[in-house]
Amino acid sequence: MTVRTPASRIRGAVVPLALCAGLVAGLAACAEDPDEGTNGVGRLAAPEIEREARTVADGATSVRLAGTLVSKGGTFKLNMRLKQDGAIGSVTTKNSTFELMRVGDVLYLKADAGFWSHDKGDAKPTKEDVEAAEKLDGKYVKVPQDDPSYKQLRGFTDMKPLLDGLIGLHGEKVKGDRTRVGAVRTIKVKGGADGGGGVLDVSLDGSPYPVQFARGGGGGVVTLSDWNKDFPLAAPTKDEIVDYGKQLPRG
Repeated sequence: MTVRTPASRIRGAVVPLALCAGLVAGLAACAEDPDEGTNGVGRLAAPEIEREARTVADGATSVRLAGTLVSKGGTFKLNMRLKQDGAIGSVTTKNSTFELMRVGDVLYLKADAGFWSHDKGDAKPTKEDVEAAEKLDGKYVKVPQDDPSYKQLRGFTDMKPLLDGLIGLHGEKVKGDRTRVGAVRTIKVKGGADGGGGVLDVSLDGSPYPVQFARGGGGGVVTLSDWNKDFPLAAPTKDEIVDYGKQLPRG
């Protein structure tokens, strides 16, 4: 029988302990790299992350934008598919929902009869208003370019100006937490330390597209998806269109 000395017993214990320590350190090192398997933008400084996101957004051919915008004019809920030469989708306000379609410079609006016959201030719709509205129910109404509402409505359908206006951060750019928007891993970039200038979520998966933007001051949250996924867009048929000439009906 061999009797082990205290020194040999100590050495025998140290070896497995050292191996365990090395293994734990290796696992910790792996766990400490949150950008493993990502596109790497999480390693960049906040201004660079924002710049990367803007670059890929500027080069995109299409996107789906959905969410809520809050402004002095009210609260708008958007669900729009946008591309460079047009768009299609819906806008919901406090009192109504209407659809917009733009093909090139031609803009169409579609809504139900209630949209066209709503109260005008303190005045109730007349019988003539109601009858005219019923003829527009479910029809695409061509929005004349000379009509005052054309520019405002078109603003919901212009991809680049809309994105530029929605995903711009204000103040010093600060890197935030890594999180998820749905199934997409993201890194946050904040405008200001408290995010008062907006909070942008940038994808860590694939290209660093903007995924979500929370506007500062409770101005609403929009999500951006389906980047570069084309969708069919064609003008309505003649039977589906009502053309009022130079001005929309004022119902």
